[in-house]
Amino acid sequence: MAGSSVLESALQEILIVVKPSEDDRLTRLNVINKLKIIVQTVKGLRGATVEPYGSFISNLYSKWGDLDITVEPLSTSSSVGRRRKQYLLWNIMRALKIRGVRKLEFIPRARVPILKFVSSQSISCDISIDNLLCQIKSKYFLWISDIDERFHDMVLLVKEWAKAQGINDPKNGTFNSYSLTLLVIFHFQTCEPSILPPLMSIFDGNIADLIGMRSHASIETTCAENIARFKRERYRRNQSTLSELFVSFFEKFSKIKTKSAEHFICTYTGNWELKQSQSRWMMTSSPILIEDPFEQTENAARSVGIIEYCKIAKTFQETHDKLSSVLSKNSLIPILVRPEICRLLGERAPQRDLSPLQLLQDVNV
Repeated sequence: MAGSSVLESALQEILIVVKPSEDDRLTRLNVINKLKIIVQTVKGLRGATVEPYGSFISNLYSKWGDLDITVEPLSTSSSVGRRRKQYLLWNIMRALKIRGVRKLEFIPRARVPILKFVSSQSISCDISIDNLLCQIKSKYFLWISDIDERFHDMVLLVKEWAKAQGINDPKNGTFNSYSLTLLVIFHFQTCEPSILPPLMSIFDGNIADLIGMRSHASIETTCAENIARFKRERYRRNQSTLSELFVSFFEKFSKIKTKSAEHFICTYTGNWELKQSQSRWMMTSSPILIEDPFEQTENAARSVGIIEYCKIAKTFQETHDKLSSVLSKNSLIPILVRPEICRLLGERAPQRDLSPLQLLQDVNV
């Protein structure tokens, strides 16, 4: 394995660069506030609320992370229909154009209709309509972050690694960030001793079925009580360092292709489950199944294509092999981060003779 102290140091330096600052948070809040003003001018959306969700609400976003926003129309007694969502997003797009926003992309036929734009602060934003379930999913990840601080750091590191390796791009048949977060949760559930419990012990039920039946606050109260009980009753705490958890993550998933042939990843139970145990998964053509713990009929990794999955499996194996070798810090970093992050790490390196990180800028330019 790569020297644990070398890897631990590298991971901590990566986190310093990718973690957002308070200014980054305030910039995103400013984007949301400006959008709130614009939405109030849109016919059919006066009085609507504008709320962030996704990694920003989960506090699992990086300095360069996208911003997901849902617009919730006022006084909707039931969910908004697809055609209505498309119409409202089209009107929002018109309002943004009037205000000089040029980088706009409307995707009306997506599973969830989306309007994409880039803010004047260069933040990529996705707008959807009536997306309460995704808000709750995002809050859920924030709540379980309270169980162990390593979860937050691990998610940021895994997402950055996946971007560096070209496998965090659902448009091109690889993982979305939601799937990667579920993989981290599953790893933390199945390490020894476990760090996170099966998600069914935090909230027992299919949350997607409860939207409109139970309030957001009711779900939050139940989750908070169960999380507090887990922390209180936990027999012993996992003492692994972040680098040890990082290496064991790739060890676990280095054989993912073989394991997923007959099993699916289930964070709800915290186990590899046999596909044949669930009729809904027996006939699926998806190369990998990561069951959505909040919508248990959905595969969170449905974007993954068969050819791309071979690349994903190979990437996990190759990363594990490299981490199992003796590597210097400046040969390790390019495996884990994108070239632009390498350059930032190089700029951060102290100006001393032959500092490994000082060399990164020359190596990766």
